[in-house]
Amino acid sequence: MLTEAAARELVAHVESLFMPWNIPALLDGFTDDCIVRFGDLPEFRGKAALERLFRSRSERQQDYRLKKEFRALMGDMIANYWEGTWQDRTTGKQMHGRGVETWLMRDGRIAVWEAAFNINEVGKASAMGLV
Repeated sequence: MLTEAAARELVAHVESLFMPWNIPALLDGFTDDCIVRFGDLPEFRGKAALERLFRSRSERQQDYRLKKEFRALMGDMIANYWEGTWQDRTTGKQMHGRGVETWLMRDGRIAVWEAAFNINEVGKASAMGLV
């Protein structure tokens, strides 16, 4: 069973693996049969698909800066809040994102990763059309 201290350490460790992108270490933190529900992407499973997501993001999100904050631990579920900034390598625009994630842990690795978030160009109005 996870302790709160261990969950906080894991969130901080995962944050560190994104700057710069350490894809092998990120993948090592997931089960082989992981399930990923990431934003508006269709659900996918397994490390091969997860590696494609990480590689695609790392190629597009130049100078990625991420801050994760532990929010909760309930049994084997960890919740965190995150904010990130990067330059979109395709458009050259400065971007900002923030969201929440839950990680269902199994044997010390993430078995289910669910992430809901918003991204927007820095300095632009909300994509939701709200003030």
